[in-house]
Amino acid sequence: MLVEPSHPGNVGAAARALKTMGFSRLVLVAPRVPNVQNDPEAVAMASGADDVLASAHVVPSLADALNGVHWSIALTARAREYGPPQLAPRVAGVQAREHAVHGEIALVFGNERTGLSNEDVERCSVLAHIPANPAYSSLNLAQAVQVLSYELRMAYLGHIDSESGFEMGAAASSRAASDEIERMYVHLENALIALDFLDPGNPKKLMSRLRRLFARSGLEREEVNIVRGIAKHILLKVKPQEK
Repeated sequence: MLVEPSHPGNVGAAARALKTMGFSRLVLVAPRVPNVQNDPEAVAMASGADDVLASAHVVPSLADALNGVHWSIALTARAREYGPPQLAPRVAGVQAREHAVHGEIALVFGNERTGLSNEDVERCSVLAHIPANPAYSSLNLAQAVQVLSYELRMAYLGHIDSESGFEMGAAASSRAASDEIERMYVHLENALIALDFLDPGNPKKLMSRLRRLFARSGLEREEVNIVRGIAKHILLKVKPQEK
């Protein structure tokens, strides 16, 4: 997923990076150039990955892009005080392969100039940071896509080559999708406000810390329902429904 990409050439090059690693689904979140899939520069930089570029799915927000996604990696170029746990790209690739058993996964990349916003980062399950040369750590967007998609491909190839006994597609507990988790956070925040535990005028990063806490656990759908059930009953007790 490319969030608000600015340059058509980077979009085309990202499509090429994905295809060389065996992936074909590209999602564009509010691209700055309208109809960027047909831009001549994007087509030229796709260089044979025209099918991936042409079939790119365009959505208006990251929330829409993550709808139905069960686990996601946000690539970040800098450390964040808050947000989900941070993993090395290789570890993130292995975990992504494991989470793919439960449903869709996503690699999320920010705008070329500003990267991902804190709000976008907090919607993702984990962070990944490419340990580039600290004296010159600038990576082109498509290069970053290449690195992460390579690590994901290697995780799959390593799994195929190993005889660990772990079966892709084996029965597993149902992971909660991103949109389900976001609704849980809204419900929980409303309950905490009703309890006067959270002051919306001075939240003090409480919800960011709670997001980080839950992100470490890998929420299942049943667990999300439990948290929402608790929030519902708090709201009923604190603010009884009018008859």
